[in-house]
This record gives sequence, C-alpha cells and structure tokens, in this order.
Amino acid sequence: MPLYRQFKTLDDISSYHAAERPEHSAFLFGNRVTTYGELDRYAKQVANGLSELVEAGQRVAVLAKNCDVFFELLLGASKCGVVLVGVNWRLAAPEVEYIVNDSETRVLFIASGFLPLLESIRPQLPLLEKVVVIEGDGAESYHRWRDIQSEYEISRSPSGEDTVIQLYTSGTTGRPKGVQISSAALLAQREAECRLGGWQLSGPEDVILVAMPLFHIGGTATGLISLYNGAKAVLVEEVDPAEIIVLLESEKVTRTFLVPAAIQLLLDNPACRPEVFASLNILLYGASPIPSALLQRALKVMGCGFAQIYGMTETAGSMTVLEPRDHSDPDARKMASCGRPYPGVEIAIADEYDNVLPPDTVGEILIKGSSLMNGYWRRPEATAETLRDGWLHSGDAGYLDQEGFLYIYDRVKDMIVSGGENVYPAEVESALYEHAAVQDVAVVGVPSDKWGEAVKAVIVKKEGASVSEAELISFARQKIAGYKVPKSVDFTDLLPRNASGKLLKKDIRAPYWKGMNRQIN
Repeated sequence: MPLYRQFKTLDDISSYHAAERPEHSAFLFGNRVTTYGELDRYAKQVANGLSELVEAGQRVAVLAKNCDVFFELLLGASKCGVVLVGVNWRLAAPEVEYIVNDSETRVLFIASGFLPLLESIRPQLPLLEKVVVIEGDGAESYHRWRDIQSEYEISRSPSGEDTVIQLYTSGTTGRPKGVQISSAALLAQREAECRLGGWQLSGPEDVILVAMPLFHIGGTATGLISLYNGAKAVLVEEVDPAEIIVLLESEKVTRTFLVPAAIQLLLDNPACRPEVFASLNILLYGASPIPSALLQRALKVMGCGFAQIYGMTETAGSMTVLEPRDHSDPDARKMASCGRPYPGVEIAIADEYDNVLPPDTVGEILIKGSSLMNGYWRRPEATAETLRDGWLHSGDAGYLDQEGFLYIYDRVKDMIVSGGENVYPAEVESALYEHAAVQDVAVVGVPSDKWGEAVKAVIVKKEGASVSEAELISFARQKIAGYKVPKSVDFTDLLPRNASGKLLKKDIRAPYWKGMNRQIN
C-alpha cells in the first residue's frame, strides 16, 4: 500500500487515480462497472449539483442499502464542502425522522424501496427541500440529476479538517448522536495502515469486497481502503451469504472486512467450501468479539490471514489490530485480545478520575491519535465529556497487558453489541415503557452463539396487567429497528435499583453471564 501524502481531502483520491489509471475498475456493483475516470467525473458532477442546492457545511443524506452511488456522493460532497449523512436503512420510521431532522438535512438521496417510509414521515421533515431517487426513472432520479450537471472542477476548496461525513451512533440517553468525521481523520487511518506494512500492504491489483453497511464506519472505511489504493471494490447491497460466496470466487476477492455474525453466516451456507476463498489473502474482522470456536472454524475453512481490529465511529475506524502472525497459536492468551495500537495511536487505561492505570488493571479505554472525530453534531456537552485533553474516552472497559495488547473486559456505558450493531438499552427501554402493561423495564445483553450478544428485556408488569413475550416484542418492532428489538423477554416482580433509583444492570446481567470469563461474548 503506497502512502499518498498528497491526499488532503477524500476527493483527491479519485482525482489522482483518474489521472493514473482512468480505465481501471473502481467499483463493481451488480452488473455496473465504474472506472476511476468515470468516478472522478461523477464526483465533479455531484459537487456541481450539490453546490446549487446547499451551502458548504450543510447536510445531505442518503437512505439506501449499499451501492456505488454512496461513494459518488461522498467524493462529490468532499469536493464542495458539503457533509454526507449516512442513514441506517434498518431504522424504524420515527428514528429516520429524528436523524433527518437532527442533521438538518436539506437533500435526501433515497432508494425507491424506502419511499413508503419517507411518505409516512414527510410532513414531519420541515427542512427537507429536495428528494432524489436512487435507481429511479423519473425526473427526480439520481442518474438523471447527476448527468445534467457540469463536469468541470468546482471552485470551492474545502479543508481536510472540515467534516465530510456524519454517521450516527446511539447514545445512552436514547437519542442517536451525529459523529462528525473529517477527510483528515479518514486519511490518517489510511496512513496508519500503510505504516503497518507487511500483510496490510495493498495496491491496484487487489479486489476488495465491501459487504458491511455503509452507514457504519466499517463499511465506509473498507470502501475507502479500496479507493485509496486504486483497487477494485466489489459492493453488495447487504450481507447475502450466497451472493458473497459467488463473488468471492468469481471476482477473485483478495481482502474484505466482516463482523463475526457475517462470518458465521458464510460458514453455515451449504455452498461454502475452501475453494471459495482461494484468492482471499486477508480477512479483517471486528465490531464485536468473535467466539473462539467460530474463529478456529473460520481459520480452518478459509485458510487466509486473519486480523482483528478494534475501533469505533468516533475514531473513524480501527485503533488496534491483532495481526495475522498473532493468530498462529489459537490457544495463545493474546487471542482473547484485540491487539496492539496502530502506528501513531496511543492507548491508555484510566480510572474514574482519569489517572492512568498500570498494566493488567481494568479501567476505561482512552484513545489518542490523528483520526478522532471533530465532535458530536450540536452536542457540545457530550463532545466535552468524550474528548478531554486530547484523549477520546471510549466508554469501554479493558486493560493492557505487559506487551501492550489490549483486552476488552466490559462496557462502561451498558452498550450491547449484537451482530456488529450497537444497541443502547435506554433506547429499547424507552420504547417498551410506552406499552400500557409495562411498569418497569431493564434491557441487557445476554450471551448468544449467533449474535455475540442478544438483546433481552426484563419486565415488571403493572398490577393486574396481562401481556406476553410475543406481544412486547411485536410492540417494540413498531417503535425501533429490528436489530434493537429484544430477542427474548423475562418477567420479574421487582428490578434491583440503588438508593438513587438507578437500575443495577450488573446485578440484572449476572445470572445470564454466569460461567463466562468476561462480560462480553
């Protein structure tokens, strides 16, 4: 992977590769191939089109499953100083409404399949001025809109420090927060990968599968790794094991990033066999811990190098890596870790007073580096709480061993990671509280072989009320995204609380985690 220090903003990537390798494939999406020459032209057209609709610094959003259009919009937004908001297409209508309004989105690019959802909330979106339909055929279709725009380079000159993308992460208060990420932060990630060298080196000859959702940093970063290196990215709309297996073999994919739940889906597919992975050199995995048995099975079947990464939206991607060489001994203690810091990244473990703790002592994980977020969109207090003295307070609890390997022990902020998706209990609890039969509720993560953690609700019913597990699950599904909905519900007479009335989540979780050696799975 060459180091391109001349890249200052994301759109420099397409400009450079369009000049160096204009006919080389940048994307394969379905039957559509986009070359680097075409990609840069499209980015210029998008920039000119956006500049007529919004001012620099304003937000436009995309609500669609994975598609090549996302990166055309991202690079075009970078050229004209506009911020692209990735909206999780799995969210329920009220959640989409909140994000569009919170981000003050002026223009929404939407896949036609989500138009009914938009119609249901359109009256509640007062700032939304224009809707452009991806893959549509009418006057408001994306390709029609893009293709009438000028192909000349726009005159705006945004800074690399400006926010270029805003991705939403759930919050402990139950409301998602917009994480503002700059071009400089995203490019710093690529520089750190270059400095790792060895297995991480990549180039135009690579074929990189992008299967994780682009509204998450994992999906966006994987696509940007491919673009940075002038490689070919193979995009799939969503994780479809059968489709991925076909593409891995037919396109001779060399690299990809998957969450553990997606790895299991591949291995469980009847078409899965070692030959499928013949061209695969590196599989990066992360977003949630991987069960040891699943990892051993994957190593045996896939036969490629494995690397575990740990990071978060607020760090614009990976901060630590457990390299392929660290996977050589499946029984080694460090296999329970998430590796050591990337070049240029500092990790510290601190107590509640921000005092740095010695090795093998559990505390909050603090992160310092060049790829930290610009802050939370219009959340100064939350930003000040998370970014202090140059350190990002992750909310995760863990420890560093004597060799500098990081081990995640628990989560300071109660977050549940289910199938690679972050779920905050407060958000689920708020939805369930609206049911007339619910007196009290606690939501916790419990061990799951399939998802890592599964969302469980523990309910106290109102006196005389009658409600079933199935009724509550169905009720929640109307309020929140499917992956946040409890997989199971238990009923109890009383939930433990401390003197100030705060739920004792550790006490509630404890019976479900009995016999586990750490409080994540």
